[in-house]
Amino acid sequence: MASIFGDRIVVSVFGQSHSSGIGVVMDGVPAGEALSMKELRSFMQRRAPGRASYSTKRKEADEPEILSGLLEDDSDADRFISCGAPICAVIRNTDTRSADYEEQKRVPRPGHADLTAEIKYRGFQDVRGGGHFSGRLTAPLCFAGGFAKQILERQGIYIGAHIAAIGGIKDSCYDPLRLSREQLMYASKQSFPVNDESAGEDMRALIEEARMDCDSVGGIIECAVLGVPAGLGDPMFDGVENRLSRALFGIPAVKGLEFGEGFSAASMRGSQHNDAYRMREDGSIGFLSNHAGGILGGISTGLPIVFRIAIKPTASIAKPQDSVDIKDRRDRELIIKGRHDPCIVPRAVPVVEAVTALCIYDMML
Repeated sequence: MASIFGDRIVVSVFGQSHSSGIGVVMDGVPAGEALSMKELRSFMQRRAPGRASYSTKRKEADEPEILSGLLEDDSDADRFISCGAPICAVIRNTDTRSADYEEQKRVPRPGHADLTAEIKYRGFQDVRGGGHFSGRLTAPLCFAGGFAKQILERQGIYIGAHIAAIGGIKDSCYDPLRLSREQLMYASKQSFPVNDESAGEDMRALIEEARMDCDSVGGIIECAVLGVPAGLGDPMFDGVENRLSRALFGIPAVKGLEFGEGFSAASMRGSQHNDAYRMREDGSIGFLSNHAGGILGGISTGLPIVFRIAIKPTASIAKPQDSVDIKDRRDRELIIKGRHDPCIVPRAVPVVEAVTALCIYDMML
């Protein structure tokens, strides 16, 4: 059950980085939901490798092959319609270089799951490209989440994200109270997903500096959801934060998560952090701020849901590192081969959107 999440929409991810293919099963999608393949391909290309200097040179088409659960729409070649059966899609791996990982059978890479996988699976794990621990497994997540995004948008719920920071260089963040749909979706239309293009240029320069130094950098992604009605979520362990946290930490390299003011709330006073209320002219209750990030007691308030995710630096770097030979039981110096991102943050932005969409859709049902 380790690679499965969801309640009403159960999502299961399968495959390894260098297996013949990777894929996803979505069980529970009601019949009659439409999927635009053109829109989905565009979303998945935002995550796909080999398309920028800050990305791995591994090139994969990331073209989903639908095996079940979706039928072609006779009136529109671009559209598929869910038929109520489990939806299964596979993405073929075509540009693998497994020989680059031969040494990892006995010399684990620092920062990766090589050593813990060796302990847990007693040497039977697939070490090629990180196996089932690889960020490659986020491609099928983008298929499932991209579909969920389309369904949610038809219900007036929109999800967007941007790079909030890389290596200390900060982008302009969302206004948690007055965020518009246009502001939310702006970064997704850019080749480098930021709100402030000048900050993006500085970020790219920093990534290139790390790449030339055979090193890597991490960063922060900010995500927001518009249109979620008040009242979604349940205390104590099934709240909106709980559900999102469990799934978002399934994204490789995620090391931290905060909602609203998050850790900054610890240095605020209650009078600063509390979101005060006011009556609106139409008789409804309004908020004067959104420090809580759109969630109170695990339940949505109706305001934008806003959170930030910390992404660690890419673990695979070309610098020599200290490791061990687990067969000979001696110290070893390791120089990692292969093709790796000097910064995975830009490609992780659509993954965060995808996982968020799957969680929100699951809760909406």
